[in-house]
Amino acid sequence: MEQDAKAIAAKADAVVLAVGFDKDTESEGGDRTFTLPAGQDELIREIAAVNPNTVVVLTAGGAVDARPWLDRVPAFVHAWYPGQAGGQALADILIGNVNPSGRLPISYDRSWEENPAHDSYYPSPGTDRIVYKEGVFVGYRGYDRGHKQPLFPFGFGLSYTDFRYETLTVNANPGGYEVKFNVTNTGKVAGADVAQVYVGDTHSPVARPPKELKAFAKVSLAPGETKTVTVNLDSRAFAYYDTGAKQWRADPGDFDILVGRSAEQIELRGKITLPAFSTR
Repeated sequence: MEQDAKAIAAKADAVVLAVGFDKDTESEGGDRTFTLPAGQDELIREIAAVNPNTVVVLTAGGAVDARPWLDRVPAFVHAWYPGQAGGQALADILIGNVNPSGRLPISYDRSWEENPAHDSYYPSPGTDRIVYKEGVFVGYRGYDRGHKQPLFPFGFGLSYTDFRYETLTVNANPGGYEVKFNVTNTGKVAGADVAQVYVGDTHSPVARPPKELKAFAKVSLAPGETKTVTVNLDSRAFAYYDTGAKQWRADPGDFDILVGRSAEQIELRGKITLPAFSTR
């Protein structure tokens, strides 16, 4: 790269380095590479080498291979495609005017080969037929089943403050179950966290993921503030589709109730015993 650019980067207090894709390199009409476009990995490494305060901002519709440079930069922001106001929003976050509270809607792959859909993504040799072998085990469900850790888990996101989860209670109500817990902002700035409630079925006669997201709630808290979060789980939160009976079915028995900040960071655990009831 140009030595002048590196010299300017070295003198700056911090560098915001925008990389990723555009309408010519990523679209819904075709696949793109899992790696960044040519030269961008090298650009990040060279700029980070001369300025340790380099923030990588990625424009992309999904995960990329961040392994070549992730451990060389202190901050990585996935901006997706934020639109015409995205630059201002990014600036507000980076300078601290806004405390970020976004959460990943995907599992951020460490490598394409580890993606649960990898082995059934391409046609069978000599054919144009693709068999989707992963079934319901896509995304975090597939990572959980395979006991693999993605680079960043589903539901992950950072904040300028910290949160503590406590006091989980799960009680039956007329429509299903009420899940309640406390969230406390233990940091020094106001912020919002996204509490995620997962349900795990360990006794089903069909293969089910170890846990599935069934509810979530975003809670905004001042420094030191505690709020009680309440979410409701109806009968469908425990059900699977019975292809033989052609209806939703929830088998009586024990279910795990897991409350966390991501699919991997589970903070609270509970259990309920489900009686028999219709889920039609």
